Amino acid sequence: MKVNKKWAVGGGACLFAAPLLIFSAVQFSSAADHLDPPTRTNPAMDTTPDTAADIADVYTWHTANSLVVAMTFAGPQPTTRAATFDRDVLYTINISNAMPRTTVDIPIQVRFGSDGPATNNRFGVQILGLPGVNGAISGPVDTNLTQDNVTVRAGLFDDPFFFDLQGFRDTLSTGTLAFNNTRNFFAGQNLTAVVIEIPLNRIANNTNPIDIWAESARLGGNL
Repeated sequence: MKVNKKWAVGGGACLFAAPLLIFSAVQFSSAADHLDPPTRTNPAMDTTPDTAADIADVYTWHTANSLVVAMTFAGPQPTTRAATFDRDVLYTINISNAMPRTTVDIPIQVRFGSDGPATNNRFGVQILGLPGVNGAISGPVDTNLTQDNVTVRAGLFDDPFFFDLQGFRDTLSTGTLAFNNTRNFFAGQNLTAVVIEIPLNRIANNTNPIDIWAESARLGGNL
């Protein structure tokens, strides 16, 4: 098994990078990890990049009643490319709502597979470990799936990340800030994402902060 996890400590060539996002009432921290580590996921450095296992970002926000988590991966890709579903990659969205904040209290596992009798190029999604859900939520991709007041959707999305890559490169080469907030390298590009909406009272734990991060693991055989 090859595990992608941004904040993992220690050596081993099997470690990939993946985004970490910390969300609480008093603190908000985020990280983007497209094509990281580059030696395993960047096509400029690897002729066979592991696109499916390359987590891009984790976004979270909440309403008065719901927590929404969006994990994006396999991007950026041109709009002519289909979504990326790999049955040999296991994605885990980890939620901590108690001390210590690095302990996983709610692990949510996402995996893809062939859609029953459909041909091998059709996929379905299965999500396990959702709090308050009896069993798994499963069904076709690009479809809103609702069970026990939890809604999930896996499929193709416009890449929501905004970044001026040209300005970043110019800043590095000249030493002078050269960012332009009208330039977005990710505009018009897609990625694959899993979006989950959960009742907030199933996640909240008194006044404890909520920490959320994601990891991917490439398995040696089919799921």
